[in-house]
Amino acid sequence: MAKKRLTFGNKVIEFYKTLIPPHIPLKGIGVILPYEDQEVLEYTEKFFNKFFRDTRKRVFVLGINPGRFGSGTTGIPFTDPVSLENACGIVNKLVKRREISSEFMYRFIEHWGGARAFYRDFFLTAISPIGFVYDGKNCNYYDDQTLFRSVKPFIVHTLEEQFAFGARKNTAIVLGSGKNQKIFNALNLEHGWFKKVYVLEHPRFIMQYRRKKMQYYLNKYQDIFSRALL
Repeated sequence: MAKKRLTFGNKVIEFYKTLIPPHIPLKGIGVILPYEDQEVLEYTEKFFNKFFRDTRKRVFVLGINPGRFGSGTTGIPFTDPVSLENACGIVNKLVKRREISSEFMYRFIEHWGGARAFYRDFFLTAISPIGFVYDGKNCNYYDDQTLFRSVKPFIVHTLEEQFAFGARKNTAIVLGSGKNQKIFNALNLEHGWFKKVYVLEHPRFIMQYRRKKMQYYLNKYQDIFSRALL
């Protein structure tokens, strides 16, 4: 009997189930790894089985790392409990707290044509698949050089594991101009993952500092995401 071919979603679920954080030699730094919670893992499985139940290749869209109230709560990148239920149709018992990156991303996803249309061609993830907290607040993987040096091999390894889900190798999109862009461009140059890398302002930056220009950024996202599919 022929072996059943794994779907894109199957590969994602297995990746998250077996994700083990690296050792971080810094006092006060904690990790965000929501998949240790069985309830969260169930919502994650429902999401990826709903939208990624195929073997299509997708454009990878890379954020920074999970935050406490978005994917740190749901296990799904750029998706808070409100978006998970209202935009993705997955009823959940999680605290319905909004996270601003998720709020922008799902405005864009609606602008694109909805979750089903969006996830058919794109996979949202992050350069680091685990998040970090320091003194009870979100911390980025690049905020401290010792932290970055500690997680860099883990980042490279887990990115390559994720690309094997079914990445379209001609293009990728990085969310976060500045340090996130600089670091990924250097890694991409070293490892030769993608031919072309587009960069967009991070949703959090837009919501915090450019909210009045929301329509401009929705249109900009539409343009870049469209180009990435060519």
